[in-house]
Amino acid sequence: MAPYESDDSTSAGEVDDLGTGRRKAARYVVPVAVVGVAAATIGLVPALADSGDPNLPKISAEQLIEKIAKSDVQQMSGTVKITTDLGLPDLGGLENSLVSGATKGSGSGDGTSADPTAKLTELASGTHTLRVAADGPDRQKLSLLENAAEYSLIHNGKDVWGYDSQSNEVYHSTAPDSASAKKRHEEPPATPDQLAKDALKAADDTTSITVQGTAQVAGRDAYRLVIKPKDAGSTVGQITVAVDAKTGLPLKFTLTPASGGAAVIDAGFTRISFSKPAASTFDFKVPKGAKVTEDKQSDHKSAPLEGLKGDDKTGGTEKKGKPGEDHAKGPDGLNVLGKGWDSIATFDTGGKGVPSGSGAGGDFGGFLDSLGDKVTGKFGSGTIFKTRLINALITDNGKVYVGAVTKDALVKAANAG
Repeated sequence: MAPYESDDSTSAGEVDDLGTGRRKAARYVVPVAVVGVAAATIGLVPALADSGDPNLPKISAEQLIEKIAKSDVQQMSGTVKITTDLGLPDLGGLENSLVSGATKGSGSGDGTSADPTAKLTELASGTHTLRVAADGPDRQKLSLLENAAEYSLIHNGKDVWGYDSQSNEVYHSTAPDSASAKKRHEEPPATPDQLAKDALKAADDTTSITVQGTAQVAGRDAYRLVIKPKDAGSTVGQITVAVDAKTGLPLKFTLTPASGGAAVIDAGFTRISFSKPAASTFDFKVPKGAKVTEDKQSDHKSAPLEGLKGDDKTGGTEKKGKPGEDHAKGPDGLNVLGKGWDSIATFDTGGKGVPSGSGAGGDFGGFLDSLGDKVTGKFGSGTIFKTRLINALITDNGKVYVGAVTKDALVKAANAG
């Protein structure tokens, strides 16, 4: 047997024993592209060792997941590189305008460029470099480095600050002052740790999880945990997580699509230290002349860093359906059809579907047609908009079906609906 092979199989009892650890390992929330495609019951197959990589002791998938769950790194700093490639068309900056328009006025920052609600959506495309630091549950800092500018999000005690150096704008909010909030780790969004824990969040029998060799990430020895959907209907090929052999902290997260090619999401540390960051790292003083926007909901239930993660008690919004139903009733009329990797979210817009070139006026309808594929079925007709991970069907009567599933799976769901 290879040094890192695992021929263990997971029984129903073992799955129950791992439940608590998996729930702890999933206490963070990650970018929406990953939400809903994660795993919960473990299916193990033999794993292979990568020649030339660190020679580490044998470990099973269950043991590695438990190691992630027990990871309790509270002090660290480092640099993370994240690349997201959903295969969206180049709209010449239009997509950024749409995002800004959607978040302006609806977020707590009233459209300020320092509001993290809008700023951190930039991570949904392209390649970005982040500097991250943490010193326990009350002090975290994330800096997004772009060209000559920098955006920083700082949590220090009761204060949460967002600062955009390009516009010289400041956002200020108050962190929740509760015992439960202080007990939870408040890590910045889009780190490999969060992405990995979300991918282990909710397991079912549609998933296979194996240990496949070792790797070195940011100078650290790591195991490679590979998560794959068993069914062919998902657009997800596999998720690979490099887990620090010593601390159990996920160091790198890579999601590759079933269609092949470059990763859809590739986030990993390029530098990491587990030394205590200097206290001055989390200090913030409003720069001279900066415009300061106070969060109108500062006495709210959650602050920006707090709101970027959830747990079994506070973070979830999903509402379970009645026993025997094949969907869960979500907020605002959202239904979730199926389970696991093949889950499809559906809702009714209450209006018409996507305007076509013949009836939209001007060239706008034709432009939308060029981005999607027209389809027909028992449901009538509609348009499918595709990315390398998430696909959406909008029917002509205003119903929406969306998920990390194939075009055929969306049409089948619409026909059944």
